[in-house]
Amino acid sequence: MKVTVIGSHLCPDTLCALNRLAGAGAEVEFKDILSCHAALQDYLQIRESSPLYAEIRGTRRLGVPCFEREDGTLTLDLNDIIC
Repeated sequence: MKVTVIGSHLCPDTLCALNRLAGAGAEVEFKDILSCHAALQDYLQIRESSPLYAEIRGTRRLGVPCFEREDGTLTLDLNDIIC
């Protein structure tokens, strides 16, 4: 399984997800929104336009980690990735 994880190296939920994915043998691409300006820009575009973030927009929550499957679909639920 290949998955892109969008998050922050400072976020405990992101770090936990990365560890669980590694344990599951997933091929992971990590986009760290706090250390890469391009990753942050891409994430903000997703956050502002995706229906996945409808409940998060307008709150103080970031909505990370976010997981992108190989087919391009997004989820905020790690359990959707690790079956």
